[in-house]
Amino acid sequence: MDRYTTHEHDVLVIGAGGAGLRAAIEASAADVNVGLVCKSLLGKAHTVMAEGGVAAALANVDDRDNWRVHFSDTMRGGQYLNNWRMAELHAREAPDRVRELEAWGAVMDRTKDGKILQRNFGGHKYPRLAHVGDRTGLEMIRTLQDHGIHRGITVHMEATVFRLLKDGDRVVGAFGYDREHGRFLLYRAKAVVLATGGIGRAYSVTSNSWEYTGDGHGLAYDAGADLVDMEFVQFHPTGMVWPPSVRGILVTEGVRGEGGILKNKDGRRFMFDDIPDLYKDQTADTPEEGWRYVTGDKDARRPPELLTRDHVARCIVREVKAGRGSPHGGVFLDIAWIREKIRDSEAHIRKKLPSMYHQFKELAGVDITTQPMEVGPTTHYVMGGIRVDGDTQMSTVPGLFAAGECAAGLHGANRLGGNSLSDLLVFGKRAGEHAAAWAKDHDAGTVGEDQATDAMRACLAPLERDGNGENPHALQRHLQTMMQDHVGIVRNERDMTHAVEQLADFRARAAVVAAPGSRQYNGGWHTCLDLPNLLTVSEAVARSALDRTESRGAHFREDHPAKDPSLAGHNTVVRRASDGTMEVSRLPIPALREDLKAIIAEMG
Repeated sequence: MDRYTTHEHDVLVIGAGGAGLRAAIEASAADVNVGLVCKSLLGKAHTVMAEGGVAAALANVDDRDNWRVHFSDTMRGGQYLNNWRMAELHAREAPDRVRELEAWGAVMDRTKDGKILQRNFGGHKYPRLAHVGDRTGLEMIRTLQDHGIHRGITVHMEATVFRLLKDGDRVVGAFGYDREHGRFLLYRAKAVVLATGGIGRAYSVTSNSWEYTGDGHGLAYDAGADLVDMEFVQFHPTGMVWPPSVRGILVTEGVRGEGGILKNKDGRRFMFDDIPDLYKDQTADTPEEGWRYVTGDKDARRPPELLTRDHVARCIVREVKAGRGSPHGGVFLDIAWIREKIRDSEAHIRKKLPSMYHQFKELAGVDITTQPMEVGPTTHYVMGGIRVDGDTQMSTVPGLFAAGECAAGLHGANRLGGNSLSDLLVFGKRAGEHAAAWAKDHDAGTVGEDQATDAMRACLAPLERDGNGENPHALQRHLQTMMQDHVGIVRNERDMTHAVEQLADFRARAAVVAAPGSRQYNGGWHTCLDLPNLLTVSEAVARSALDRTESRGAHFREDHPAKDPSLAGHNTVVRRASDGTMEVSRLPIPALREDLKAIIAEMG
């Protein structure tokens, strides 16, 4: 059996998106040795696909905005299942993190008086999203990389971490392989930060790139950490639906933030048909007249297309199921209508939404300045993830930290658009800071030789079957289709029970997957090693969704369409039992601090 190459670091950051880069920068600023592992090439992280903007109460466009309003919006969007300490820290610290990013070289769109421009977004009371056209994530990654590259961080590109290594209860490293040649790698570290992103590749229609196979969730779960809120998967209402080769690719909420409206095949603006009571004036004669945004403040009006993403996605599904959808199973998103309101609207759209213009022009042959887009819901984000301490970002396993999408808490039952990018900055910084402090206070620990040997054997098993086993690509497709059909936007007990039963069968099949050939450039082998994490997160979502017998936030059950007040005060926790099975329990949410309770009451 081949041996492995060993790398030693004080802090190992797994994942090189926004959260991982920000954590690595902060840890290195504390003068510790930092290693950064990325599954793809540096700069190819999924953060670049975050287009609309970064949410922070800078109050540059509307001076009524402040951290208290942002906190209240985040809690309301999350249906009050949020880790309220994280929501507070996020709202308070996001403006400083954005200004810091600007000081490091980010080139933001500007107001006429030179301030950072902010746009409207779903669920936010005031224009709050700082942006760079519709390429905000790309600018964030560019800036963080440029700033971090001079800090002496060691970057391990095109490497996949297969297993975390422990000394007793504590995490002290990781075992993986380089994707190009298949050589094994052992990382020793005093602290590990997981920043691996989401789980979108567990579904067949997703905006997520190939890397999003739930690696951080699976690694943490196998190491004994708690996962929380896994039932809450966000289906972004607007992904491309045609042609089939681009199905699921994100269409930024920025299109709706800039005035895009949703229509069915009859040209009806259907979002006015289903406005929640909280958001409308009951005394008005028509829905259009009665529409308001939370406070009834006419100056704070937002179109109903900017309601929370779960609500918009369900409205689109309703239109499609009723036969009022577009020719390819979606609805129409129209930004071209603004030519009635704005002179030289073509130049305006191309300036505000350059990526969307080129995306539809090149991939679908649609000119969004004159034609509507066909869109439909796509699996986009998971609110659930690794349970962490709100201040330090440490998981329930000592020495293991998490930040970004793979960590849970901030978003509760539903994430507001733009909060993910400020989440990366605020809690990436905190994870790096506290991981570095932990590393300074602890020794390197001991990695048992048997752990590395066991990991190598598990990695090599699919290659040793010489093709006489399950096809990993086919198994992954079956898993994705099953999750899309049975644990998707609209759920019920029958479908999810079937999903749990199917997952048991998939696990048995995954145990005998085979990858012919060698370890070099072998995509089939990589898929074999991704499957355990995909199966873990899929089971966590299905079991958690079965346990929550109500509809709340992004979790909608047609057999329990209302909220259940008795379920409002807990989070759903998933952990690995001693016999290896998945255990689901309920964790009471700590009482909200009195000053924060007063803020929510004040904001209505």
